[in-house]
Amino acid sequence: MTLLKAENIHKAYTDTQKRVEVLKGIDLEVREGESVAVVGPSGAGKSTLLHALGGLDVPDQGRVFLNGKDIYAMDDARRSAVRNAAIGFVFQFYHLLPGFTALENVLLPLFVREGGGSPGRFGIQGREALERVGLAERATHKPDQLSGGEQQRVAIARALMNRPKVLLCDEPTGNLDSASGAVVIELILGLHAAGQAIVIVTHDEEVAARCGRIVHIKDGLLTRVK
Repeated sequence: MTLLKAENIHKAYTDTQKRVEVLKGIDLEVREGESVAVVGPSGAGKSTLLHALGGLDVPDQGRVFLNGKDIYAMDDARRSAVRNAAIGFVFQFYHLLPGFTALENVLLPLFVREGGGSPGRFGIQGREALERVGLAERATHKPDQLSGGEQQRVAIARALMNRPKVLLCDEPTGNLDSASGAVVIELILGLHAAGQAIVIVTHDEEVAARCGRIVHIKDGLLTRVK
């Protein structure tokens, strides 16, 4: 069953010199429980596509459907609520709040969904999420007390907090050494093995080969879909 569907996605940016067309008519479907790797050279439009799929960056043309509903036909507030409830994001740079503990960072999506809260109110759920990524003992540590790999695992736990329908990962190992990156990839692929739908942007062909399907993008167009 189709979970996420992009139809004819176009996106361009204008700087002081010229207009740059990043996506030039992308069609893509992701099924429930599927793992899809998006690969291609730097500047091909991989991250822009991921942001459009996740409701972060409004396309100039085209539509994106999540569970059959066009997320860009929604107003900003409704799209934000859907994004919070149904889409998890893992970025190359972890985007953890430096003044918050690991537990507090993990709980942020719940705080947003519930309109506030405290670690005391949701602490059990947050600790379960940290345990899932192997960091239960680091709950009270702040980001500067964690390694890069640990910070990324906190970011993954945060992305899973609201039990999303799909997990969108943008070069999740790009800021890590090989050993830490391997741990993160095993974690992400383990989530897929447990039924989580995943779309992962990666430059690593070995990682891509372990996904159920590979999408190649170049110059804003899909060149190969396996």
